[in-house]
Amino acid sequence: MEILESIKRVFTEANVPAYVMEGILLYFLVYFVFRILKENNAKRLIVVYTVLLLFVGVLFLFLDAFNDVGFVLFILLLSMFFLLLFSTEIKRTIWTGKWGTNASAEATAKSVVAARAEEYVLAIVRAVQNLSKNNTGALIVLSNGNLPKEIIDSGVVLGAHISNQLIEGIFVNKAPLHDGAMIIYGDKIQAAGCFLPLTQKDFPKDFGTRHRAGIGVTEVADVSAVIVSEETGIVSVVKHGEITRYADSELLKKFLREYYWKEFKMEGKKS
Repeated sequence: MEILESIKRVFTEANVPAYVMEGILLYFLVYFVFRILKENNAKRLIVVYTVLLLFVGVLFLFLDAFNDVGFVLFILLLSMFFLLLFSTEIKRTIWTGKWGTNASAEATAKSVVAARAEEYVLAIVRAVQNLSKNNTGALIVLSNGNLPKEIIDSGVVLGAHISNQLIEGIFVNKAPLHDGAMIIYGDKIQAAGCFLPLTQKDFPKDFGTRHRAGIGVTEVADVSAVIVSEETGIVSVVKHGEITRYADSELLKKFLREYYWKEFKMEGKKS
């Protein structure tokens, strides 16, 4: 009570108008609500809260729909409603005295996703290198989930976790699915043995059906492709219809990392 009386005297002795005090208190209340919503990643509630504040503010300023007391009371009730939704989180914050725990958790989640993506990159690189050494042909399409359904249905849907053993096994000569394309979508081998459209552009004669299919699919969809030549073992990467041959392990890693950074967006979108 003594503290409250001291605060009251500060404002009264300084002749601070009541509306200034109301404005300061409302500012801190609204700021606190926004901070709680942001800390808990409640993006939609932030939008709703903002829209309601702006709507009532317009009514108050231009339509005289509220008096001062009604306006302040509405903001108080609205803010209390949103705070009650996160009462548990607020209590935990008060007891621990720590803010930004969700931001820390988000950073941890991002690092976990990055580590998982790196595992997929290394598994694919390892498989491609082994296929290249053995002159085993392969065509791997890195999909963004936007391939036509008929392409996926032309092969065998797998939905299997990525591993270099599985990739190598699918492309082994005389294996049932080795002639078609493998579709990788995020952290899964989505399908294998798929048929792809062939490019109609002119390329050197040593570009066989596998290369023409790898180029063709990147021309009709926003995907990338990795190709291993069956005749020479040369590794090529394709993006937007442009092929880069003689891809070494570093170029291949960079190529795959660009795909996963885009696909996961470091938010754990794929699980």
